[in-house]
Amino acid sequence: MGGSASQPDPARMSAVKSFVDSLLANHKVVVFSKSWCPYCTKAKSALATQNLAPETLKWVDIDGNPDEEDIQDYLKELTGARSVPRVFIAAKFFGGGDDTAAGAKNGKLTAALKAAGAIA
Repeated sequence: MGGSASQPDPARMSAVKSFVDSLLANHKVVVFSKSWCPYCTKAKSALATQNLAPETLKWVDIDGNPDEEDIQDYLKELTGARSVPRVFIAAKFFGGGDDTAAGAKNGKLTAALKAAGAIA
């Protein structure tokens, strides 16, 4: 399992939720990632094929963040999985790396980005 605490610190989880929720509220596209993750690279490549408006995408590498595990736990609450990448468009979970790459090919990613007003 991992982690040394048997119970999560409520204040810390509240701060993590505020951090994640604020990002989702303030950016049209948010990706939670790890710098070494090949699926994150796949999502980044797929998003790079879209004509995103400036300042639309917020890329958040969580590796090395002291709250990394808590962030992933909260992402699991939101999306059903704690793996990265977690791609959100208009504060709604879009998918992971494979979903985002497939969406770039089948048009679903472009449609979601257009609906969010994220395409230039």
